[in-house]
Amino acid sequence: MNDVRVYVGNLPFKTTNDELKKLFETYGTVKSADVIRYRESGRSKGYAFVVMDEQGAQNSIDHLNDNEYESRVLKVRIAKPRENYPREERSKSQGVKSIRLGID
Repeated sequence: MNDVRVYVGNLPFKTTNDELKKLFETYGTVKSADVIRYRESGRSKGYAFVVMDEQGAQNSIDHLNDNEYESRVLKVRIAKPRENYPREERSKSQGVKSIRLGID
């Protein structure tokens, strides 16, 4: 069976990876649950990605999308691939070196 990456939006900022995993385990087998955080502060950005089996992903979407979790209405759907990743491919000026000019 294929694994599916599920986007979870509008999460409470205090949600941990373990809490998210427990929430989704009631709907299927969870491979990973990652709350996305700011590098500098470690504070949650309010969204996460959960990797789980195909049937579990569909069950979680059916049961959790637009439903309340800790006073927040969750947005749960199949994650779309990033179109701007990796960043190097996005750059149209590859191979061009930058030059720093200084004024004396």
